[in-house]
Amino acid sequence: MPPVLTLLPAPLRRQLERLARSAAKRSYSPYSGFRVGAAVLGGSGKIHAGANVENASYGLCNCAERTAIFSAIAAGETSIAAVVVYTPTAKASSPCGACRQVINEFGPGALVISICNTQDRLEAPLSQLLPAAFGPAHLLRRK
Repeated sequence: MPPVLTLLPAPLRRQLERLARSAAKRSYSPYSGFRVGAAVLGGSGKIHAGANVENASYGLCNCAERTAIFSAIAAGETSIAAVVVYTPTAKASSPCGACRQVINEFGPGALVISICNTQDRLEAPLSQLLPAAFGPAHLLRRK
């Protein structure tokens, strides 16, 4: 497992937070009205943003974190180092279980930061949010 990223330089942290807030403005959330934005720091150092995308068939909705991660992977990233999630709330909201599992697939050592409309924040390595995670190493590799 890659080492956990515990410290982000302040300018990079501010940039990730700004991009997560900006991404929330592009959310497609006509059903819940709950706009969420995320910014992912790829292993290459590039940043990829995403917003939640809802669907009339609720099971087909996609969270902001997964949108950002899938965009990063589609752009050629092979790993992620950090994820910043913004919610328009008074208390910071951590990623859901599905998002934690997807973060684990590409960034088992990722730093996860949740921010909101106040100074409240959650900050933890993914291993704290998803202890004893199931991942690629648990699957048999085909030769």
